Amino acid sequence: MITVKCSEDQFAYDIHSLVKAFYPAEDVKVFLEGEKDISSDRDLPELFILLGKQKIEITLQVNQNTILTRYAELRGKEERAEYKNVLKQLLYRTLSAHTGKELPWGTLTGIRPTKIPYMMMEEGKTNEEIRTYMRETYFCSDEKAELAYEIAAKERQILSKIHYEDGYSLYLGIPFCPTTCLYCSFTSYPICAFKDKVGHYLTALKKEIDYVKEAFQNKILDSVYIGGGTPTTLEAEQLKELLSYLRQNLDFSQVKEFTVEAGRADSITKEKLEVLKAQGVTRISVNPQTMNQKTLDLIGRRHTVEQVNQAFYLARETGFTNINMDLILGLPNETKEDVAITLQEVEKLHPDSLTVHSLAIKRASKLSQWILEHGISCLKNTDETMQDAAKTAKKMDMQPYYLYRQKNMSGNFENVGYATPGNYGIYNILIMEEVQTIIACGAGTVTKRVYPDGRIERCDNVKDVALYISKIEEMIDRKRQLFAD
Repeated sequence: MITVKCSEDQFAYDIHSLVKAFYPAEDVKVFLEGEKDISSDRDLPELFILLGKQKIEITLQVNQNTILTRYAELRGKEERAEYKNVLKQLLYRTLSAHTGKELPWGTLTGIRPTKIPYMMMEEGKTNEEIRTYMRETYFCSDEKAELAYEIAAKERQILSKIHYEDGYSLYLGIPFCPTTCLYCSFTSYPICAFKDKVGHYLTALKKEIDYVKEAFQNKILDSVYIGGGTPTTLEAEQLKELLSYLRQNLDFSQVKEFTVEAGRADSITKEKLEVLKAQGVTRISVNPQTMNQKTLDLIGRRHTVEQVNQAFYLARETGFTNINMDLILGLPNETKEDVAITLQEVEKLHPDSLTVHSLAIKRASKLSQWILEHGISCLKNTDETMQDAAKTAKKMDMQPYYLYRQKNMSGNFENVGYATPGNYGIYNILIMEEVQTIIACGAGTVTKRVYPDGRIERCDNVKDVALYISKIEEMIDRKRQLFAD
């Protein structure tokens, strides 16, 4: 364990995230000075951070021997954001000097690195000003600074016809899956054990849709996204019931994108695809994560590579012209050669968009326990494999169009969405850039209200399915309060 003792706790989250990025295999604990008398494990660094008005000082010790002491002088008039940047820059330099490592995203630990260039473009900053700022303020590599800029520019172009103030987007969560994957921490429940609750769940979901109809009748619906879980764990008749109810009660006349995550190949049938097509769904996902059978078996996706191929071709035959595929790089025991096989197989299918995830280790997932037993060294993602994925996307005439990051990502990289022209995932950009209100219905979902001045307020639904069903009126009342004025 690595301990960090700090004179103040207001930046504990940022400190923890940055130290963890340098030492992904170690537990990191941030304590308020004097609060705990715990030292780092032998041969691991122990950090002491003094946050003053005139100076920030960081001391790094190993086995109680001081290895490095660094400090930054301050004017004493820094705003909180500016102060935090100085702290993170100093911490980065200290850890980089000690480890000899540089992080591709530098000091950036938040999930939305493109938000910075996006906002700077809105302010009229030039390309070079933005790239320079990303490099000098956050120590981003040239490659990542360029990627963030390129994607932000593409996002602005795609969202140019979105109704920001007089529009909204809708998310519906279906929290059921065939099985729970090793890496998953989303709200999801095995469908076999919850079959008797699905009908009640859909009834509750319809009540939330009724609220949306009532509260947003004078707003324009721009995009609809049904995710999960795996929405296609619902039976064809249940899907038809839900989608029909949506279309009957909400105005779809200006909807630019209607996405349903078909997701798992073992949940996709011809009958379900025909229902989606008949109900006007324009975009679906067929997500293999990997095209290596041994990995699929290990991570608990109980379908074959061949089933992925069959599901994809079935979707094409049903008439879908906007099919996304998700991949995860850094899965347990996967090598560069395994990733190459996946990329070759996906290229043969030639989807319309490709989302490349760098594996994120979530505490609530089974993967956390698996790592304790097998070691984090079994998870390998490299700059080379990320570049290989980017090259494959380019060969399929795709461009990067959205990007986000998560805590504890393998290799400290990112998730990138690529798409062929005209097949960009609009909702994906909206959820990341937080420029439009998103109403979220279903267990474990979070509604975001975006105000004209950029301020954001949230309200969440309970995660437990039974509790969601029994407290549906309370969930709706939370939304009423959020949109009361």
